[in-house]
Amino acid sequence: MKKTAIGTVSIVIERDVTPISRVNELISQFGDCIVGRLGLPYPTRGVNIITLIVDAPSANVKAFTAKLGKLVGVQVKAVMAKSTAVKAA
Repeated sequence: MKKTAIGTVSIVIERDVTPISRVNELISQFGDCIVGRLGLPYPTRGVNIITLIVDAPSANVKAFTAKLGKLVGVQVKAVMAKSTAVKAA
């Protein structure tokens, strides 16, 4: 079993620069790492904002954010929890 970490990935997409469909394609490719998603349009600022909750190996999160970060008009930041402890139910 691979060691995973819990964290968030925040994505800000400039509407006039990057098609949201390209971002959604990448999110789908890494869908097995995503626990939850919140997406909000912010028309006043001309952006879309997506926040993802992830539970994945650090390497997967790094690969995902690297691909997103290469898209023009996309800013991305991941914050991962230091502890990966799992409490029994």
